[in-house]
Amino acid sequence: MKVKKYVAPSMSEAMKQVRMELGNEAVILNSKVIYSGGFLGLFKKRNIEVIAAVDPAEEDTAKTVVKEKNRKIPEVKQKVVQPGPNAASPAPASGTSGSPELLRELAELKSMMRSIQDGGKTSSPAVKYPDPLQKMDNLLAVQEIDEEIRLNAMEQLLEKWFQSSGSASEEQLKTWLGDILANAIHFNPPEKIFEKKYINVVGPTGVGKTTTLAKIAALTILKQNRKVAFITTDTYRIAAIDQLKTYAKILNVPIEVAYNLEDFKKAAEKFAHYDTVFIDTAGRNFRNQDYVKNLMEIIDFERDMETYLVLALTAKQSDMEEIYRQFSIIPIKQVIFTKSDETASYGPMVNFISRNSVGVAYLTNGQNVPDDIIEATPQTIINTLLGAKTT
Repeated sequence: MKVKKYVAPSMSEAMKQVRMELGNEAVILNSKVIYSGGFLGLFKKRNIEVIAAVDPAEEDTAKTVVKEKNRKIPEVKQKVVQPGPNAASPAPASGTSGSPELLRELAELKSMMRSIQDGGKTSSPAVKYPDPLQKMDNLLAVQEIDEEIRLNAMEQLLEKWFQSSGSASEEQLKTWLGDILANAIHFNPPEKIFEKKYINVVGPTGVGKTTTLAKIAALTILKQNRKVAFITTDTYRIAAIDQLKTYAKILNVPIEVAYNLEDFKKAAEKFAHYDTVFIDTAGRNFRNQDYVKNLMEIIDFERDMETYLVLALTAKQSDMEEIYRQFSIIPIKQVIFTKSDETASYGPMVNFISRNSVGVAYLTNGQNVPDDIIEATPQTIINTLLGAKTT
């Protein structure tokens, strides 16, 4: 394997040098912007540094082609691979169809790539994969998956592609990609939900807490045959109380309204003989920490209670991160993502889970009670991301 470094004023000029010397089969291992010259730190010249490699046998073939008279050099189809900073190279699986020589070359190439990457952080070059893999990378990019997650996933997918000798179908690639993501993302170990008597649901305004609470209460009644009651502390909106009262009537369960901590304790005592008590809270402006602290003045968190944070998938990822941070003064067991039917971008959900290592209890996908809700697992989340049907 021959590896060389090229420096040029632009990427197109650098690629021209690569094609002229190494041929069209060259693989771009890395590229970055560098600055040189200048005076007293000023007027530095901007250049592009490219590191490329080629197999000696392929290089000889390329040189023969270049020497042919009147032969137009075709446009190079770049095979650019940028690994994640900590990506490991898994051993080739037994029974793969790739030749030992191909797998050896791939392992050698990946080893070189990691060595280059470990030499220092660089700006990420544009990544170009073979067409079938490019579709998978484009899908992750459109879904706004974090670059580190995306590059690590594509590196592993590229290896599987080589092992299949480039014969895998799009469906097979998507299956592999789903498995890679499910293993790579920091999903918390599965937890039993609703283990405690009091189930508290919190979140900002407009995320659908009351409807979500009705859905999970209905599931608890229908699937677990438990005796259920409601307490609402959402006294800021009369409509919210009426909405929960309507659900309580439909489900034939009692409801109490708590305006303060004393009311809450009285309601809890009244429902002492119930199996599960669901607590609805007022939507809070997550940017005001005092509003979140007020929850602790109304709800007795010392009781046998677990709290779930409701986040809407229509929100920006930065907002979801800030909401989680603000509500973290309350012990959050897991999150519930709502409005999955109102967006086509699920990458922020996956990024959020990976960054915060937080569990997910449910995804909701509509207003129908109790139908439009599914239990969240790594597989259902990945299926949602990749556009597979989720039931």
